[in-house]
Amino acid sequence: MSALAQPAAAASLVQSVDWLAIAPPTIAAVVGLAVLVADLFIGEHRKAVLGGISIAGLAASTLMLLPLLDGDRSTFCLTGDPDVCSYTADRFTLVVQLLVLGGALLTALLSVTALKDSHTTLPDGEYWFLLLCSAAGAALLPASRDLATLIVALEVASLPAFALVGLKYGDRRSSEAALKFFLSSVTATAVTLLGVSFLYASTGTLYLTEIATRIQDVDGQLATLAETGVILTLIGFAFKTAAVPFHFWVPDTYTGAPLPIAAYLSVVGKAVGFSGLILVTVIALPSYADLWGPALAVLAALTMTVGNVGALRQRPTRAYSAVRLLAWSSVGQAGYLLVPIAAAAYSDDPRRSVGSTLAYALMYAAVNLGAFAVVALVARTKPRNRVGDYRGLYATSPLTALLMAFFLLCLAGLPPGIIGLFAKVTVFGAAVDAGLGWLAVVMAANVVIALYYYLQWTALLFRAPAGAPAALRAPAPAPVTAALALTAVIGIALSGAPQLVLRFADTTLF
Repeated sequence: MSALAQPAAAASLVQSVDWLAIAPPTIAAVVGLAVLVADLFIGEHRKAVLGGISIAGLAASTLMLLPLLDGDRSTFCLTGDPDVCSYTADRFTLVVQLLVLGGALLTALLSVTALKDSHTTLPDGEYWFLLLCSAAGAALLPASRDLATLIVALEVASLPAFALVGLKYGDRRSSEAALKFFLSSVTATAVTLLGVSFLYASTGTLYLTEIATRIQDVDGQLATLAETGVILTLIGFAFKTAAVPFHFWVPDTYTGAPLPIAAYLSVVGKAVGFSGLILVTVIALPSYADLWGPALAVLAALTMTVGNVGALRQRPTRAYSAVRLLAWSSVGQAGYLLVPIAAAAYSDDPRRSVGSTLAYALMYAAVNLGAFAVVALVARTKPRNRVGDYRGLYATSPLTALLMAFFLLCLAGLPPGIIGLFAKVTVFGAAVDAGLGWLAVVMAANVVIALYYYLQWTALLFRAPAGAPAALRAPAPAPVTAALALTAVIGIALSGAPQLVLRFADTTLF
């Protein structure tokens, strides 16, 4: 290559960066590094300031979504083809980033009290650094438009979560939970990487839109390789979404993790898995809808059934049964979230169908985090956290009991939790419109099963206490109160105006 050609080639590799587009995950990552460095110079008695910095950083990341509402923005694009990019901030990206960063912010509010109550077992600096890093990776993933960025974002979101689950010093349950979570996630990553390598080998590109075009004309000798890549990639994301039969790590991981991290995994962890699954299926592999559509429909049916039956079997007197019930419930909810993605394979406009998943995910995130906030508050007095411990909660803390009842009724899909009802009807409608009548029937049966354990827990809140009622620690910590207030306001506002969320189900998001 001549001397004149070398600068031209180098110039062709230079890319402009849209800093506004990448601001939300970047701010979270930078604040995480700042917290890690600050932890080295702050004394033990001033560690609480790290929590304030982290909350402010997550709030700033969330607010930086507002300037991006004007229109789609892309960056890190091919110099020869500006339409092929690695990072895109479209409506889908912004909705998922709102869910992820909002969920991380609520988790941070719950974490302030958790760190204060267990300051000897949870190190502040490491905790906040890991939470911010995981949130940054989770915010990056929905914007990823090539497989390399997608996998990197997935691991940046997942690896810190392993450490957060096992961060309790000297806690055997925490260590066991982290090990199970780690082994399952490593397996999922290995399977996903193998599938991605097969897709790259058969198409010669990592960009999702390019894969969608090239995989339709794969050479006959590579067709089997491409199909295997599709199957392995789907299996890998099935692990991440806790779909059955790849759900076995969920109950023990949620039980062993600090309560704020269990809440984080139930919402943000699911958002990561489902957004990645949507990007791979709907954008990269629409031509293989006849393969992934039936597979996801079967996974949805199995996941919602096993999750709800598992929650139904939880005994109120068993230690940590409240968290375990929410864990199994989250598996069942994952089945509902899979339904519209499966329906996208049979829809004339698959990108519109996934809006039902986002509508349901936004509802679930708000009310499930609210339920975990109540569980965290009750655990301060009753650390064994049995469902039976909630009996008579209304007698000692009426407002807390009413909020918990509201959150549970939203998850069940009953009034006054109107948003839960409308979200379930939207998902149900997606299945019916796609011609998946059998899946709609399975979903209806599971909704009835779920009613039993949600209503059973709700009824306990208003029963007469078995003995002398033990009051919650008073007053409730300000951060937990703030988290409860935020989730309650969101849940009530969405129940009063469900169109704020449900309009995503009728809109093309990409």
